[in-house]
Amino acid sequence: MAMTTAAIPAPSEARTYEVRTYGCQMNVHDSERISGLLEAAGYVRAPQDGDPDVVVFNTCAVRENADNRLYGNLGHLRPVKDSHPGMQIAVGGCLAQKDRGDIVAKAPWVDVVFGTHNIGSLPALLERARHNADAEVEILESLEVFPSTLPTRRESTYAGWVSVSVGCNNTCTFCIVPSLRGKEKDRRPGDVLAEVRALVAEGVLEVTLLGQNVNSYGVEFGDRFAFGKLLRATGEIEGLERIRFTSPHPKDFTDDVIAAMAETPSVCHQLHMPLQSGSDTMLKAMRRSYRQDRYLGIIEKVRAAMPDAAITTDIIVGFPGETEADFQATLDVVREARFANAFTFQYSKRPGTPAATMDGQIPKDVVKDRYGRLMEVVEEVTWAENRTLVGREVELLVAVGEGRKDERTGRMTGRARDGRLVHFNTGDLAGVIRPGDIVHTEITYAAPHHLNADGAPLAHRTTRAGDAWAAGRTARTPGVNLGLPTIGVPAPLPVQAAACQTN
Repeated sequence: MAMTTAAIPAPSEARTYEVRTYGCQMNVHDSERISGLLEAAGYVRAPQDGDPDVVVFNTCAVRENADNRLYGNLGHLRPVKDSHPGMQIAVGGCLAQKDRGDIVAKAPWVDVVFGTHNIGSLPALLERARHNADAEVEILESLEVFPSTLPTRRESTYAGWVSVSVGCNNTCTFCIVPSLRGKEKDRRPGDVLAEVRALVAEGVLEVTLLGQNVNSYGVEFGDRFAFGKLLRATGEIEGLERIRFTSPHPKDFTDDVIAAMAETPSVCHQLHMPLQSGSDTMLKAMRRSYRQDRYLGIIEKVRAAMPDAAITTDIIVGFPGETEADFQATLDVVREARFANAFTFQYSKRPGTPAATMDGQIPKDVVKDRYGRLMEVVEEVTWAENRTLVGREVELLVAVGEGRKDERTGRMTGRARDGRLVHFNTGDLAGVIRPGDIVHTEITYAAPHHLNADGAPLAHRTTRAGDAWAAGRTARTPGVNLGLPTIGVPAPLPVQAAACQTN
């Protein structure tokens, strides 16, 4: 299908861009789509030491300080824009969906505001704003283009995100995501598998299946066991070595998914299972449709099927009405579940959520105290779990940019199959091991949030992903259509004097 695009400038004239991402994995993946769109329209990524012609903020609205962070960053960028004629600033993502035209009212130097449902419009909006010398605000209430139909500039040669769905049908009282991302829309299994195969063909070894609630996948086509089937089918793709997924919801987590994880060799024994609270009273107030016994029952079944499984979670402290007994119930679950890691949050009001107007808002000093006590227990548990791995051999997919001290210590960093971060000594293979390669090594030291392997590697395997990294390539995948004509295709970009067409 032919699509008319804006004129692509000559390399010397190409406008540069930078995307700044905040928030969850969904936003990270959306930013890959934004980069792919801009590069398809002729933009090039800005060098690190220069001022880009276009800065795109892909925002999050989950945390209380999200607004302050955005407007603070916009304020810092204003003098840069004043000294850089023709520079444009665009704001997208969840905060843009929420605040809409208020962003331009508060920061009139912003050129484009676009929402979560119309990422595909960004290049056209930038051109329109530049032509009209006026801000463009476009916020749609429903999905214009399913993200999988958009081109992608992947950030990694060895690992990739693949959306199985967008949106969420849950009604958690603390969460603003459903109102910003919309109802759940599922991709057809064949389209998901096609995108995975395209990534593997580019050398990618690991994919993460991504959705706001991945294990409710199939709700649109009436198959509650669809996600387990998708895991098994993805596991049959030759050349794919690791499969992960995030995030599931305890209410939809079925035994067939546990079986698929245990019986599919390429599915990693890692599970991120949000708890939020260990108190049944709080779970009910949060409108989380499971209770402590149900949650711990899932953990027990996972460990029975996969004793080596690493389980991580999300926890909120200080939800309205939380008593000391409720908080202690959360600590009890942390100790019993033996989490490998926990992403912990102090509750903050989000306008537009039911929890924001609930009685029993907890004083900040109480929330802060409980948060500190929770972190002590989490670190106690995660450190104890990590110490059990000392002396064990692990397989690592070598990463780039995850070890902040690697350059100083002479180590590299990789992810074990269970998702744990491992800093390892390269021994005589310094300069030979590349991001994307596979290394086997032995754990010698454990900290609460990482592991070290200070001996020489036991084995090293070069991979196509490592070859791609060495060649400076990243996976670029075209859009994979859904076959859902009601969602549509991207609107044509404006035709300029020297326009060209791509097929």
